[in-house]
Parts: sequence; structure tokens; C-alpha cells
Amino acid sequence: MKNKYLDLVEQTFDWPTEEFELNIAGTLEWNGLDLMPIVKEYGTPLRMTFLPKIDENIQRARRMFHVAMAKVDYDAEYHYCYCTKSNHFSFVMERVLENEVHMETSSAFDINIVRKMKAKGLLGEDQFVVCNGYKTPEYLDNIAGLINDGHRNTINVIDHVEELEELTSRLEHKAKVGIRIASEEEPKFEFYTSRLGIGYRDIVDFYKNKIADNDLAELKMLHFFINTGIKDTAYYWNELRKCVMVYIDLKRLCPTLDSLNIGGGFPIKTSLGMDFDYEYMAEEIIAQVKTMCDHANVPEPNIFSEFGSYTVGESGANFYSILGAKQQNDRELWYMIDSSFMTTLPDSWAINKRFIMFPLSKWDKPYERVLLGGLTCDSDDYYNSEQHVNAIFLPRLRKMDPEPLIIGFFNTGAYQESLSGYGGTKHCLLPAPKHVVVNIEDDGSVSTRLFADQQSADQMLNTLGYE
Repeated sequence: MKNKYLDLVEQTFDWPTEEFELNIAGTLEWNGLDLMPIVKEYGTPLRMTFLPKIDENIQRARRMFHVAMAKVDYDAEYHYCYCTKSNHFSFVMERVLENEVHMETSSAFDINIVRKMKAKGLLGEDQFVVCNGYKTPEYLDNIAGLINDGHRNTINVIDHVEELEELTSRLEHKAKVGIRIASEEEPKFEFYTSRLGIGYRDIVDFYKNKIADNDLAELKMLHFFINTGIKDTAYYWNELRKCVMVYIDLKRLCPTLDSLNIGGGFPIKTSLGMDFDYEYMAEEIIAQVKTMCDHANVPEPNIFSEFGSYTVGESGANFYSILGAKQQNDRELWYMIDSSFMTTLPDSWAINKRFIMFPLSKWDKPYERVLLGGLTCDSDDYYNSEQHVNAIFLPRLRKMDPEPLIIGFFNTGAYQESLSGYGGTKHCLLPAPKHVVVNIEDDGSVSTRLFADQQSADQMLNTLGYE
């Protein structure tokens, strides 16, 4: 009778997968990393960042776009930008910039990070800093300061028509600028048009009236981004074609325009059953831009992409121990974790996002259907739907088991720390977990370092003003 947890997984997926397998000891490995020794060393709850995955995804995207360009003889360059808002930690930024990528910023303090990376020699003068978002006065001050200090590849992406004058009033010499298109939102969205950017029909007139004869602004980029990300849908391809048509119209008027920013949105795996053809999407994007520009007899633009979640999402994992089980009625069995989903995986609570979840051990034990509950007093602090079925199945708990059941949530490296308020106070004063950074050294050995210990009572009370 096949009633072991491993039997369930093998019946559900093609197992093992590219990222996951069981080792000889019967415990889970992730990207070739033996997880159990690390979790035992540091304890739970634990957040982990696995740095080599960042390199892997950056190089993968570069390779895909370069191949796509070669296939159609695309006569321009590809530039990979990292969206800092996805994960601001220094060890992430440093690892990203070791891959010689460019940066995309979205707020005033991002420019402070840019300056620190420049001071460390990790961000060179030839690397682009693309400044996005609705600009506050402080943000504009910082952008202008970066430009005035000589970072010539700073591109301020204009979000609304008044912004150009607000920027140029702070400049000492000519700067590169872009224009963000206010794309149409997906039909099922609450709004028709993105709140960010300038409308399709207004862009050409805006260039002619405000930029063309401006001694302090040189238009270099048209920026395109849609909220749902890069997907093989009629909606996405329609918005992309509209964007390229605006680029063509602008290029005929503006010889300095040479770049098209396709934004971000390459998805990450939230299910082992995910089937997204990255290579096809890269090739189709490049082919469509090339075809439309050739037909219009306009040189094809340099392509910028802004990948945030794709860069860092699959480098993160969270681990929890099951403290105990509570049978609340004949159908609802709760496994209680030693932390909170609301405070450590806020996307699972706020937008019902699902992550890949597996136990680290006990795969040879019988399984049962469970609900996962967090420690806060909030009724919404739960996780009850796995990524592949509308239920969670985990190995059955035994009171006499010498080892606790430890579960891992994977591909959690984007946004979760920022949204949960790293270093602050949490719901019900539950502490932020330990955070360990894992790397593979040149000799193949695994190295770990504790970036942050679990929050203490004193730290939280100081934040709240107690002495």
C-alpha cells in the first residue's frame, strides 16, 4: 500500500526535479544543498538566502536574450537591470553587481545604495542606473546629485509631464532621460490605465513640446511595463506592439532615442508543475520588436529588462518546525508552526500567494491532510492550500518522534522581508527569524554565515520606546 509521503510526491510530480531531490539519508536537498545540517545548526524559524541561485538566473536570462538576438540578427544590445525594491540587503546587492548588471531604482534611498555600491567599486561609471517611479522632491534631489556628480549613465524615467522641469531645475548639465508609458491594465483589473507613466497619445507631443529643444535633457529610453508581467497572452502582446509603435514614432523625431525598456515580470516557480517557456518568450519579444522596426525602416533599439523577483526570488527559503497538532473537528487538523505566516511570508496572507512547500525529512512516513497555522492571535494567520492541489499533505506526526517535523517554503527571496518590515515590530510581537546566508566556495564547499540573529525582546521594546 502506497501511503508514504514520498509515494504521494512521486504520484503528483516528475520526481526528483531540477531543484529538489532526496539524499541517501532520506532528507531534502535543494539546488544540491543538503538542508538539514544547516537548519539543525541554526534552528527554526530560519530564513535562508542561497547566493549561487542569483548568479544562475542572471546568466540564464542574459543567455536567452543574446541567443534570441543572434537568431534574428538583432543589431543592438541587451542590458539586464536589477530592481532594487525586490530585495535591498547588502549581500544581495553585492552578489547581483558581481554579475555586472545595471540597477533600477524606485525611491530616494535607493540612490544612497547606489552611492555605497559605487564607493565599494561594485558599480562602475559605465553601468546604468535607471530611476523609476513617481518622484518625491528628495528622490529628485538624489537623482540630480548623482547626475551632477558625473554618473553619466543615470537615466531618469519621466513619470508625469511636470517631472521634467522639476528635474532640470536641479541639474548642472545635460542628462539622459526616459519616458514611461502609462500602459492599459489587464481587462479584469480595477482600473483601465496604470497610475504610472504618460499616456500613449500624449508622449509624442510631450517630447516635441518639452524635450526636443531642452538643453538639459536628452531622450534615450522609452519605458514599458505592465503589472501582470511577461506572459504569453493576447493582452501582453497587444501592449508590447503599442509600445513599439510609440518607439517608432518617437525615433523618427528623436535621433538620440536608442533604448526600449521592456520592464520586468519574468515569473519564478511557485509550483513544481509550472510550465513557462522562458526561451520562447525572449525570442518572441526580440523577434516582434525587430520585425516592427524593420518594417518601419527604423533601427532596432537596445533592450533593457528589469528583473527583480526573477533575480532573487528563487534564492530564498523559509524553514519552520511544527510545534504540535490540534484536531479541531472531524475534518480540520492544524499543524502549528513556530512562527507566523503573516509576519514572515506576508504575500501568503495579503495576496494569497503560494510557495513551493516540502518537509525536510520523514518522507518515509504516512501522510495526512492538514492545515498550517501561525502563532499570532489573528484568524488570518494560516496557510491551507498547497501549490499543486487545494490541500496540504504532510507526514503524520507521532508523539514519540525524537525529531520535530521541519517544513520549508521555497522561492521566498523577493519582497517578503521588505513587506514584513525587517528590523521592526511584528504582529503579536513575534520576533523576526534568524537569517543565514549560504554560498558555494570555489573549492565546492558550503559556507554559511549568520546575517541576523532572531530578534530579542530588548530590540523590540527599544523600537516601541520602552527603556
